[in-house]
Amino acid sequence: MSNRAVLEVIALGVEDAVAAQAGGANRLELVTDMAADGLTPSLGTVAGIRAAVDIPLRVMLRLTDGFAAGGAAGVDRVVRAAGELREAGAEEFVLGFLDADGGVDLPAVERVAGVLDGCRWTFHRAIDHAADRDALRKQLDGLPGLDTYLTAGAASGVDDGLPTLLAEAARRGEPGYEQRLLVGGGLRLDHVPRLLAAGIDGFHIGGAARPDGWGRPVSADAVTEWRRVLDGG
Repeated sequence: MSNRAVLEVIALGVEDAVAAQAGGANRLELVTDMAADGLTPSLGTVAGIRAAVDIPLRVMLRLTDGFAAGGAAGVDRVVRAAGELREAGAEEFVLGFLDADGGVDLPAVERVAGVLDGCRWTFHRAIDHAADRDALRKQLDGLPGLDTYLTAGAASGVDDGLPTLLAEAARRGEPGYEQRLLVGGGLRLDHVPRLLAAGIDGFHIGGAARPDGWGRPVSADAVTEWRRVLDGG
């Protein structure tokens, strides 16, 4: 088992996925529609990427902008999407729902996690918009498959969230804090040394892998630079 830090790159299609793997990414997050901060991709996209690369893929389960599940009907749609994605070859997922008060929508998360049947999944940056991060973590503790929190430490990004990230890293192993911290959201290379020094071993990039903007594909060279820094090069 490798001790290398996880470098997860957002992929919108096969070209992104191939470039990210070539650059040294060891996981992908598959989404569509970055204008809505990333929604569930099509089954064809997932199957095409699965056929093109052999690194793990985490597929977004999010059908509408925002962090609300959309009531029972919305959860039904997410559950159907999850089943279809599993049939298309998806084995790992990304999800997260909040209620109107900024608390975790536990019934929605439990229902979706239940149909994933033990598949590993990330609770995404909804945590950065939660009214109480610690309460959210403790409520989700023990849910099957939950192994990662994707977080910037603050809704506004890593610049503001760094103290929170360092504090949460220091609590690793406590109830609600066993999961990997996957840092993403305004993450830059100059943040990496402090995060690594705190024992954080998960890094998530989207725009940073695309120096020419979201209208262009992932740059293998940009990913290689991140891989080099994460590996201490």
